[in-house]
Amino acid sequence: MDTVKYKKARQRRRKAGIRKRVAGTPQRPRLTVYRSLNHIYAQVIDDLEGRTIAAASSIAAKVPGGNCQAAADVGKRLAESAKSAGVAEVAFDRNGFRFHGRIKALASAAREAGLKF
Repeated sequence: MDTVKYKKARQRRRKAGIRKRVAGTPQRPRLTVYRSLNHIYAQVIDDLEGRTIAAASSIAAKVPGGNCQAAADVGKRLAESAKSAGVAEVAFDRNGFRFHGRIKALASAAREAGLKF
């Protein structure tokens, strides 16, 4: 198996394990993160209704790009958007990505902006 397929298979396995334990409810929706090479995306999702409550990405961020500074800006803007929608507490879904770098920067910025998880 080539390296890229192996890495993607491992990530799918990690993602499945996380999603078994983490689900979004109306009281505590799920904050999910997706990281590509150039951008980072985050959503607050109510899984029972199947709707996105708040979303933010580095595409429209003031600090463009796929770096930690852009991720922190996305986390801050997502927390502000979620709080204005009435969400104070979320369940964090790292989507199979390791909790370091951009994922950690987004999470800590969202915590500092007032989200609890």
